[in-house]
Amino acid sequence: MGGLLSCATPEEVDAFLSGLSANAVLALPWMFEFWAHAGHQLPPDGEWLTWVILGGRGAGKTRAGAEWVRAQVEGARPHDPGRCRRVALVGETIDQAREVMVFGESGILACSPPDRRPQWQASRKRLVWPNGAEAALFSASDPESLRGPQFDCAWCDELAKWKKAREAWDMLQFALRLGDRPRAIVTTSPRIQPLLREIIDKPGTVLTQAPTTANAAYLSRDFLDKIEEEYGGTFLGRQEIEGQLLESLPGALWRPEGIDACRKPAPELDRVVVAIDPPVTGGAGSDACGIIVAGVRMTDDPRGWEAWVLEDATVESASPRGWAEAALAAARRWKADRLVAEVNQGGDLVETVLRQIDPAVSYRPVRATRGKVTRAEPVAALYEQGRVHHAGEMPELEHQMCAVTRSGYAGRGSPDRVDALVWALSDLMIDRRNLQAAPSIRVL
Repeated sequence: MGGLLSCATPEEVDAFLSGLSANAVLALPWMFEFWAHAGHQLPPDGEWLTWVILGGRGAGKTRAGAEWVRAQVEGARPHDPGRCRRVALVGETIDQAREVMVFGESGILACSPPDRRPQWQASRKRLVWPNGAEAALFSASDPESLRGPQFDCAWCDELAKWKKAREAWDMLQFALRLGDRPRAIVTTSPRIQPLLREIIDKPGTVLTQAPTTANAAYLSRDFLDKIEEEYGGTFLGRQEIEGQLLESLPGALWRPEGIDACRKPAPELDRVVVAIDPPVTGGAGSDACGIIVAGVRMTDDPRGWEAWVLEDATVESASPRGWAEAALAAARRWKADRLVAEVNQGGDLVETVLRQIDPAVSYRPVRATRGKVTRAEPVAALYEQGRVHHAGEMPELEHQMCAVTRSGYAGRGSPDRVDALVWALSDLMIDRRNLQAAPSIRVL
C-alpha cells in the first residue's frame, strides 16, 4: 500500500478519494504511507540498524526522515506510547538542525497533525510529544555534546557535510543504547566522505537512493529544466541531481581510496606554513577563502622530506579582514613559520590586510603563472609517491580534491581549498629554495 497515491493516475486518485468518509479525507494528508515514494521514502523491511537515504536535491530526504521519526515516537492514539521515547536529531549545526529538521517545510512540525504535534522547547533545544516522547537537537560540530545522553533512535541529516563526522558518529553510537533495537536514519546528499562509505558498507546498513526527479510532482518544472540544462551529465549533476555516490572521476588527480591510504598522525614537524587562496571579493555570496595548514619534516627515507596536511581552516563568505584573522589564528594554533598567499587577484591588498593585524608576520606572496591543473599535478604526484599525509579527515577539502581532473575542475564554484593546498605543498616540497634554512623566521 506504501506510495499508493504517489504513483496513481489522477483518475485513480479521484476514485479513491470519492470512496472515503469525511473523517478519512481529513486524516489522509497526515498518513504518509499513502503519499510517500515507496522506493526511497518508506523504511525498508528487515532487521537493519542504519538506514541511509542518498538523494538528489529536493528528492524528499528530509520528509522521509521527519516521517520516520514520527513513526517511531507516535502510538495508535495521541497519548499512546510509541516504539521510541528518546530521539537524537543531529545536524551539521544546531541552527541547521532546528531550521531544517524541526521547523523546515518538510520538518517534524510541518509533518505532524495538530493532535500529535510536539511542543518546541527552545531553551532546552528539544521537542516533546503529547505522549511524553522527546527529541533533542545536537550539532555534529560538537561531538562531545553527545557524551552522556542516551537514545533509542536517531536521525542524522546531511552527514556527508559534517566537519567532525567521525567523532560525532562515534559518540552517537555509544548513545544509541536504549530499547531492544536502537536504530538510526541518515538523510544526506551523496558526497565523497570516508565515513559515509564505511557506514554504507556495514552489514547492518540498508541503502536507498533517489534522483531529484523522483519527487518531480512537488518541484517546480522550471527548476527541474534549469538544473538539468546546466548540470546534467556533470560531476555535480550526477551527485546533486542523480543522487549518485561518486567514488572517483575519469582523469581525477586524486581518488578517495588514495586519500584514505595517506592518513597518518603528524609527528613533530620541522617547518609549518599556512597557505591562503583569497577570494576576488569578500562578504556574503563571495567564494570561500581557502586556508590550509601543512608542514614537513626530514625523514630517513631516501626521498627525504615528507609533508602533513594539518588543518583545513577555510572560511566562507568572509570579509578581507575576516579571512586574514582566520589565517593568522591558524598560524598561531600551529606555530607556523610563514604565511603564503596567492596575489593574482588581491595584489598588495593581501599583505596590507594581514599586516594591519600583525605587522611582523612572516609572509610570502605567490603568483599563478600556470593553470590550476598544471599547478596541481606535481602536488598530486607527491601523494602518489606516499610523501604527503593527512593528519585527519577533511571532507570539504578532500571532496574538492577528488573533483580535480586533468581536463579541469568538475565541482561547483572555485576549488579554493585545493588551490590553498597546492600553494602550501608547493612552498614546502616543490620550491627547493624554501627547503633551505630560512634565517630568523618569526614563529607566530
